[in-house]
Amino acid sequence: MNKRAQTKKGKSFLRTFWKYRALYLISVPGILYFIIFKYVPLLGSVIAFQDYNIFDGFTGSKWVGLEHFTRMFAHYDFIKILKNTVLIGIYDLVLAFPAPIILALLLNELRVVLYKRVLQTVVYMPHFLSWVIVSGIAIGILSPSTGAVNHFIAWLGFEPIYFLGEESWIRTVLISSGIWRDSGYGTIIYLAALAGINPDLYEASEVDGANRWRQTISITLPSLLPTIMILFLLHIGKFLDFGFERVYVFLNPLNKENGEILDTYIYTAGLLGQQFSYTTAIGLFKAIVGVIFIVTGNVLSKKTTGESLY
Repeated sequence: MNKRAQTKKGKSFLRTFWKYRALYLISVPGILYFIIFKYVPLLGSVIAFQDYNIFDGFTGSKWVGLEHFTRMFAHYDFIKILKNTVLIGIYDLVLAFPAPIILALLLNELRVVLYKRVLQTVVYMPHFLSWVIVSGIAIGILSPSTGAVNHFIAWLGFEPIYFLGEESWIRTVLISSGIWRDSGYGTIIYLAALAGINPDLYEASEVDGANRWRQTISITLPSLLPTIMILFLLHIGKFLDFGFERVYVFLNPLNKENGEILDTYIYTAGLLGQQFSYTTAIGLFKAIVGVIFIVTGNVLSKKTTGESLY
């Protein structure tokens, strides 16, 4: 009887697989991408526990256990850079994460369709610029001698500010440039969620005398909450992964004290300094912290809102 049930289950699986064969087929490239470029490289994490030598390879390098992790937490530069990364991550979470939500709500209130589409295109466009171009634009705008921002500051009667030459301003520049580049593109998911809200809810609220602000608070935001929570969980999963390129293009010796993060430190110490095992330990630390954040956030989200990634 058990064998017959297993045979029946196997045939049912084959029928389902054949029915959705097209979906399985188009998913193959994505699956191969993650296997080759995400999962296979995880095997290289073993060098975090070795004194890795490129000539001896994985098998010939000496095992040192947790020595690199001990060195990591005892190193002054690492603690300072970890502090920079955490602070920038918090600023990004508090300021940059809500920006697409607010922008999507504002775009959703536009009633002239042509104007709305043109404005959407305009705010999407910066996302397709590389960080090198974005940094060039920012450097030009923030220049202490020729920049438009400093011209405006001088017009107000104040001294020009060297934004990229003062360490106190680098975090502001990093976060604001990220908001300008990515907030428009981030509205796509939220606008799609807004389009799925039942318009009868708004009509019923108008009958009850609710204005647009009240409708946003009572209908729009609660309807967006599942989408917001899923994207929030994905965001905190990469809390320490702010991005190498977006920071490196703004760094210079004058602002490095407050601007250097783990990604740029890994590049400097790992590739330029050839400390492969040490920087692999840092990368593994980042990954573990990301997993802890996303699992904890998922549990809390499931208990409070009922929404979760799994």
